[in-house]
Amino acid sequence: MKIKFLGTAGARFVVAKQLRSSAGTLIQTNKKSFIVDPGPGTLVRLAKSRPKIDVMKLSGVILSHIHLDHSGDANVIIDAFTQGGLSKKGFLFTTKESIQGENRVILPYLTRFLDRIETFSHKEKISEVDFEVIPFKHRHTAETYGFKIISEGKTVSFVIDTLFFEDLKEYYKESDILIINCVRFTPKEGIMHLSVKDAEELIKSVKPEKAVLTHFGMTMLRAKPFIIAGEISNKIGIEVIAASDGMSLEI
Repeated sequence: MKIKFLGTAGARFVVAKQLRSSAGTLIQTNKKSFIVDPGPGTLVRLAKSRPKIDVMKLSGVILSHIHLDHSGDANVIIDAFTQGGLSKKGFLFTTKESIQGENRVILPYLTRFLDRIETFSHKEKISEVDFEVIPFKHRHTAETYGFKIISEGKTVSFVIDTLFFEDLKEYYKESDILIINCVRFTPKEGIMHLSVKDAEELIKSVKPEKAVLTHFGMTMLRAKPFIIAGEISNKIGIEVIAASDGMSLEI
């Protein structure tokens, strides 16, 4: 499995000012290539990647929730890899809220272009050709799921936006790679995002081979994520790195 962090922005100000790219994350298994949370600018980042990533060859989209920093380019990505419906193909794994009701973010006409649409249910496995997705319900201001992606015996977990709660430790145990949306440097009352303290506690409990911090807000950028990651690594003895735009990992 290969992972490419097209963008690492989190929270409205970092996204609005594009202090970090708000593009999504590219996952490549042996047989599939897909985007997790294609926020604003994902299509451009794919085109400008070196080596270039052909959007037409993507297999699908995993969309954790409706917020625009996660979903802004979802429609154009789906339209692109299905060639505007000329090539019915691909999958969308997402929340019910994303495709139903007044807050839906996926345009209804695009759903006809896809081979497969699955909506998340807590702990209900979704299987594809050479990987599985296990979603976990998070506590956020929209219907939100984090998930494990399991392929070739390796488990990569995405801890998407959420208020910290103890069950997260159970959900993400046995993760080889733990990717955490660490928006805030310090917790703040009423803000349903993880902080550095939350991330550290989760990493200590899960004990992955490696943890990656991403999806940074302003307070994290000011604190310098690479310094924070190094401090956590030294403190708990587990490798923790801060993602940067364009960074790749091979699992």
